[in-house]
Amino acid sequence: MNALGGRIARLIAAQGPLSVAQFMTIALHDPQAGTYAARDPLGARGDFITAPEICQIFGELMGLWCVQIWRDQGAPKKIRLVELGPGRGTLMADALRAAKLDRDFLAATEVVLVEASPTLRDIQRARLKDSPLPVRWSDRFDETLSDRPLLLLANEFFDALPVRQFVKTERGWCERMVIVEDGRLAFALAPAISHLDIAAGRGDADIGAVYELSPAASALGEEIARVVVSQGGGALIVDYGHNGTGFGETLQAVREHRFANILDEPGEADLSAHVDFASLARAAALGGAKAFGPVAQGAFLERLGVRARAENLERANPGEAARIADAVHRLVDPQKMGTLFKALAILPASALPPPGF
Repeated sequence: MNALGGRIARLIAAQGPLSVAQFMTIALHDPQAGTYAARDPLGARGDFITAPEICQIFGELMGLWCVQIWRDQGAPKKIRLVELGPGRGTLMADALRAAKLDRDFLAATEVVLVEASPTLRDIQRARLKDSPLPVRWSDRFDETLSDRPLLLLANEFFDALPVRQFVKTERGWCERMVIVEDGRLAFALAPAISHLDIAAGRGDADIGAVYELSPAASALGEEIARVVVSQGGGALIVDYGHNGTGFGETLQAVREHRFANILDEPGEADLSAHVDFASLARAAALGGAKAFGPVAQGAFLERLGVRARAENLERANPGEAARIADAVHRLVDPQKMGTLFKALAILPASALPPPGF
């Protein structure tokens, strides 16, 4: 057991079992040893790689999507472009480069990156040092970001929000907890029955079925919707996940691009779970907004013109043509990221379908 695991074990000894969501929060965000707080988990030398790191076109299309939403809503004079979990700053750098095509958009825009990790903030500052706009940072999405029209981007952010897990037993649904057993962290079921409001359409669960929910994701989705409704703008969420069908355990740990044991060496692997897009859409509706999608990432990018942009990029960089083509294939192919990853948009209730939907 590593040092963070030892501290978690002592916390359990003092306070009792932790929910899976509590364990995830500590493992990812502990100030000294959490996955995101203490190191850079992205890229070939990290634990995983994201779409913006694969191909610049991804971020460029996100930026142009925001410009179009801004135009469709009458080009307000003051807007705020916010990215949740901006990683290395690559997506925002690419988005702003594309957005330079509309100088009026840049003149109206304030950029805010929501990032709690000091390590990643330093990397983002370096990546965005030549940004056409000043950039400021916030630890969280809160009321300070709710006073003007909002254009929000979230790529592979919601999958890292903590989930609670429940297992169907003969007695009913019991929450999965983290305990200490034989000197190691282990899973166990809470003795009390949890009375869950399981969304319609999932069908009956067999004994042993796992149900995951993320109160944090739903609360954030509803808050984003309320800002969009009251101030205008829109949100674009791209992540891997499902549309609220069936039951299943999706929580996983990835370390150096390989699957790892979830409870082994907390803080040294990335933890994530599939996003329930149906729950996000319901949260948006509770906030008074309208959700579009989810649509498969491949179809979404195709509709935004990923092929045309790739052809132009290949002509301008003939030596990179094969790499560009391979990167686009990885983003859109159903056997790669094209189907598992999905896009969801949150817009005011009166909005027409946005680009890509």
